[in-house]
Amino acid sequence: MVTCFRDGTVTLRKNRRTTGFTEALQEIGYQGIRKGDLVIHAMDAFAGAIGVSDSDGKSTPVYAVCQPSADADAHYFAFILREMSRSEYLLSLAKGIRERSTDFRYSDFASLEVPMPSTDEQAQIVRFIRHLDLRVNRLVKAKRRLIELLNEQKQAIIHRAVTRGLDPTVPLKSSGIEWLGKIPEHWEVKPLKCVFREVDERTTTGDDEILSVSHLTGVTPRSQKNITMFMAESYVGHKKCRPGDLVANTMWMWMGALGVSHVEGILSPSYAVYRPKANAPVHGAFLDMLARTRLYIDEYTKYSTGIRPSRLRLYPEQFLRMPVLLPPLEEQVLICDHLRLATQDIVATIGKANGEIDLIREYRTRLVADVVTGQLDVRHLDLPDLDAQLVGVADLDSFDDPNDEDGGDDEDE
Repeated sequence: MVTCFRDGTVTLRKNRRTTGFTEALQEIGYQGIRKGDLVIHAMDAFAGAIGVSDSDGKSTPVYAVCQPSADADAHYFAFILREMSRSEYLLSLAKGIRERSTDFRYSDFASLEVPMPSTDEQAQIVRFIRHLDLRVNRLVKAKRRLIELLNEQKQAIIHRAVTRGLDPTVPLKSSGIEWLGKIPEHWEVKPLKCVFREVDERTTTGDDEILSVSHLTGVTPRSQKNITMFMAESYVGHKKCRPGDLVANTMWMWMGALGVSHVEGILSPSYAVYRPKANAPVHGAFLDMLARTRLYIDEYTKYSTGIRPSRLRLYPEQFLRMPVLLPPLEEQVLICDHLRLATQDIVATIGKANGEIDLIREYRTRLVADVVTGQLDVRHLDLPDLDAQLVGVADLDSFDDPNDEDGGDDEDE
């Protein structure tokens, strides 16, 4: 199976990852793709899902598969079409009825006029961009590795505090649950159903703040996220949540896509919303951190049901039976206050590194745009051919975020 990703990578699905895809029950009518074919995702071209396949395989018929003529470098045309995507020119040609959605078929783009340099200049442009990406990717990978290590350090600090408390001398007792192990003797363990109830409130106007639920950021306003997602024609009938509600993406719980909302807003009807019961001894910030520890995320997978890893669902009945650690309410508040101070420098450093990555992306985007549109002449630069066997696949990976999904199936949808 060949998949076209939003970052321009077109490769065998197994080369990228094996979970998180929407999979067809039958693949009758799928089309062949050959290495070197230009592939355009008809429904997701607006988000950059355009590239050259690095493998032979098969794909969904929603892709347009194009073979280059003798005077065309498929990689150059992938770059120029992705620039059309970035500038939202392709979006202006959209025929879809939903915002941020396209139906960009071959008949729509076959007659588009694009810059047509000589074959030598096309090859030089491609060579220049590959050299640029090689250098940029190495820098970005180093910063992502730093962020990964910092996140691991942050999670270790959080895990220790929300499962053992702040006092290392406090006596411990058995929690009675194997995977929870020992806990402070004055803490309680209760099923989630004792402190939360499922609610199903619906918006009648659809004008509320649209919220997103991610394994990376928890519950956040969609307006604060730099992602491309399909927009519904109407949000009337979507679920509502209030501050303090625990919101779970039932399709992505195995990745930890849940969190406690700090704002009021609306969500996909497929999400589950849990509200604290009256006088429930739970502090929202404490539960948000506890529920997203690796300890709990591993259990979500065990409690989930489904025929394939990418189709696992954690339904409310199973989720509400899970145990939750409950220190005294005042201690939950103290733990959260302590963790804010203990992790603030780590959070600041992560934010700085992410900001630097954003600046590098902006520089790369501007430079590529100037090159593929002829604003910057690279014909006379001395650029040796890249030998992928020597450089290594990792250095030639796509530049964009590896968490980007294929085909519009954003992690939050």
